[in-house]
Amino acid sequence: MRDLATMTWRAVRAAGATEIALLPIGSQEQHAGHLPMGTDTLLAETVTDAALRRLDGNPSVVRLPCLPFGHSPHHLFAAAVSLSAETLLAVLTDVLDSLTQSGFRRVLIVNGHGGNDEVMRLAVKRFALRADVALAACSYWSLTPPEPGVPGHAGWFETSLMLAAHPELVGSPTPRPPVIPLFDRPPHLGLTVERHGEWARAGGGTDDPTDASAETGQRLLEARIDGLVAAIRAFDEATRESHGKGER
Repeated sequence: MRDLATMTWRAVRAAGATEIALLPIGSQEQHAGHLPMGTDTLLAETVTDAALRRLDGNPSVVRLPCLPFGHSPHHLFAAAVSLSAETLLAVLTDVLDSLTQSGFRRVLIVNGHGGNDEVMRLAVKRFALRADVALAACSYWSLTPPEPGVPGHAGWFETSLMLAAHPELVGSPTPRPPVIPLFDRPPHLGLTVERHGEWARAGGGTDDPTDASAETGQRLLEARIDGLVAAIRAFDEATRESHGKGER
């Protein structure tokens, strides 16, 4: 794994012609009473770094420092450090622009927070219209077949992952209040539903975390790591000829 923060500028410029730049993004927000504010950032980094270790330089990837803030206004009822959607879009656009001017022609964004997903994908779609680049974006949980309760928020899935990756940061979970938030289970297929105060009514989580375990978390982590490894290889193969040889 190559870390942009520890590379010289000449090494970065040389890497841009053939290598993939990878930007993890997360958030700082409430995760009920038992998980830390940085859960999304920590898990994005965990999955990304494990995937890059497995790739072992094939393909070669330059890993950027994780963007620790995301779009989290829906968690401000408790605590969050949130960027507006417009600000996050501008930040991602500026990062993509900087990478392009630094020589990179292939960039992958790996996201760890649901609130970032739409903004991240819009940033990629818009920037590719104006620059000769190949861009990709994913949320780490979206690269494997769907499972009930995945990804959720501060529930079974994230609690299990954190028990496997950072058990020292996990407190004792309590059952989620018996509220099914509309945003998590819309009343009709195809609807996106938001209602004021829904996160507070749901107690800050989407599902019951009390059945989480480190063993389950390790299984879930392995699947997401394998998914990201496969996604990076597929992105590399699909873009290597057109953007991996330094064409301008």
